Amino acid sequence: MSTENYPIEVQFPDISAHEQSSSGIAYVHSFDSGVAGPHVMINALTHGNEVCGAIVVDELLRRGLRPRRGRLTLAFANVDAYRRFDPAKPDAARFVDQDFNRVWTETVLDDASRNSSELARARAMRPVIDSVDALLDLHSMHEKSKPLIVAGPLQKGIDLAVRLGTPATVICDEGHPEGRRMRDYQGFGDPASAKNALLIECGQHWEKSAVAVARDTTARFLLLAGVVDQSDLPADWLAPLPPAQHIVRVTQPVVATSMDFRFAGPYTGLEIFPEAGAVIGWSNGEPVTTPYDDCMLVMPSLRQLRPGVTVVRLGKVEETIATSSNRGA
Repeated sequence: MSTENYPIEVQFPDISAHEQSSSGIAYVHSFDSGVAGPHVMINALTHGNEVCGAIVVDELLRRGLRPRRGRLTLAFANVDAYRRFDPAKPDAARFVDQDFNRVWTETVLDDASRNSSELARARAMRPVIDSVDALLDLHSMHEKSKPLIVAGPLQKGIDLAVRLGTPATVICDEGHPEGRRMRDYQGFGDPASAKNALLIECGQHWEKSAVAVARDTTARFLLLAGVVDQSDLPADWLAPLPPAQHIVRVTQPVVATSMDFRFAGPYTGLEIFPEAGAVIGWSNGEPVTTPYDDCMLVMPSLRQLRPGVTVVRLGKVEETIATSSNRGA
């Protein structure tokens, strides 16, 4: 799908002014308040064509935001991929050699026999990330879809997502078979650790509304962590909370076995089918149905259709929780 379908509605910021940093790691800025508190990190550009996070981190750096308590790190991750962005080939800027968000295990990072642009960058950023207590990783999506939180498989991730209060859909999953995400790295993915992380899919890559979601969730994350006060942030960044959040457990992928796959409707993601057995598509002429009641479609896409590709993930709506503004507190 080309950008003719999804026009670029935002300007890609020139982040070259942020290359030099006191951390000694290019494009990774870390500020210590000198007052006790958590180390909080806002990360952008895990993928080079996901610009909404870069806009937010650029804005915070240009505003000179500093923590009142704890330590704050503002980072641009895959800068080399970002520099390659070409509107005619927008997906080519997702990464240079491999997906930056699939390398986050000690085994992979310590393996000197493996090298890539992304591994070099992950290894450079690793000393800072190893000390982070709370990570917000800002992403966006290929297709137009409502925003969502990827909270990981653990209850602590769900709890943090509910405390954040937005977006309205909280996805719980085990990650990707191709490799571990940053949000699952080390303590973030350890149930015994107090460290925690959320990944926000803010919307389609180049739509203005994705930037609004990135600003809102970033502001709320910083306030929730207690490293800044509300007066430190732009007054118009916070948006109203949704009425409730759906907690959705991903149970299985739907994988194309050939090029003969089509959906039953123009799905954009997060559609809920109340009853099991609903037809959501056809594969090789055979119906594909929902396996249980309250089944949600997570990120349906035929953009890269080929045998072996996941065309949608299926999630079970486990719980619906009223957000803090709707609990009568």
